[in-house]
Amino acid sequence: MKFPFVKPPITGKEEEYFLKAFRSGFHSGGGPYTLACQSFIQKQFKINKSLLTTSCTDALEMASFLINGKIGDEFIVPSYTFSSTANAFVSRGMTPVFCEIDEKTLNIDVRKIEALITKNTKAIIPIHYAGIACEMDVINKIALKHNLIVIEDAAQAFNSKYNGKYAGSLGHLSTFSFHATKSYSCGEGGALNINDTIFSERSEFLWEKGTDRSLVTKGLKNKYSWVDNGSSFLPSDLLASILLAQFENINLLQKKREKLFNKYDQKFNQLEKLGLQKITIPNNVQSNYHAFWILFPTNKQRDLFIKKSLEKQISPYIGYVPLHNSKMGEKIGKTPNKLVKTESISARIVRLPFYIMSETEMDIISNNLYNIAEKCLIF
Repeated sequence: MKFPFVKPPITGKEEEYFLKAFRSGFHSGGGPYTLACQSFIQKQFKINKSLLTTSCTDALEMASFLINGKIGDEFIVPSYTFSSTANAFVSRGMTPVFCEIDEKTLNIDVRKIEALITKNTKAIIPIHYAGIACEMDVINKIALKHNLIVIEDAAQAFNSKYNGKYAGSLGHLSTFSFHATKSYSCGEGGALNINDTIFSERSEFLWEKGTDRSLVTKGLKNKYSWVDNGSSFLPSDLLASILLAQFENINLLQKKREKLFNKYDQKFNQLEKLGLQKITIPNNVQSNYHAFWILFPTNKQRDLFIKKSLEKQISPYIGYVPLHNSKMGEKIGKTPNKLVKTESISARIVRLPFYIMSETEMDIISNNLYNIAEKCLIF
């Protein structure tokens, strides 16, 4: 029996809703299921406006247009993130300035941000890694002081909270991902969330391929035309139908993920005495239990753990290669300071298989991974 790193979640009504959407004949973007998903996000998370997109990458690209990113502008971003977090803004000519991460949460180290700000800095782009929300109060305070825009990459934090407020509602703009690897999924998809109303109208122009079609649908104009930049950012309503089925079961899915998280947590607690570090949830954060990671004392132990796990047909995941060490990061990014923690952690981290599992799967996977980890730690 093979155990993958991730499986897309299924709640039961996906096929029913998909079939209804298929038979409706409305297969393009902006249909009833799209609108229902957007309404859900806005009401559930207290977000001013949400627009479904074909991916979180597209949502980030829309954000880069909204802030008028241009050549010479800089943005501060943790190096430990996926390429899309930087690439969406680099495509506008902006320069990423890579920041260190906090060793406990693996989120951006808020103590290091202010020293990276220059006259060219335009935005701070934190990511909420593994469903653990960043210290957004501190980030927003820094941004306000220096007149910067905050864009949350909340790809992994749909339904997480920070100080009682939902991730995605805490920056000027934010993005979600509904990729097949995420906690709530329609295969490929995302959302751009607008909390600062100054961006609201223009976001619709970008979303509608650079036209002011939204004004026509609202009855404010008789015909629409090309008024701005934009692209085909709308997902098919067929995909939105799958997503809505999962939104309607948001609490059930989260409880199932929490059960697996707690299973891993209890198991790997016993290995901390041997030097293993594991994910912990800060007191002021309510996690969506997107992932579970462990950190070995050495990279050799980590690599051995992965090798032995794969031999048992269990597929853990290595994590990110830091962007500042990548080919593109070295070419176009700035790394003013040595990112010692980022480099050390990325060489020693493992993310464990995480999806909606049966009791049998949880037992087999957690027991095997615990035994392998214990042997690797005394290797």
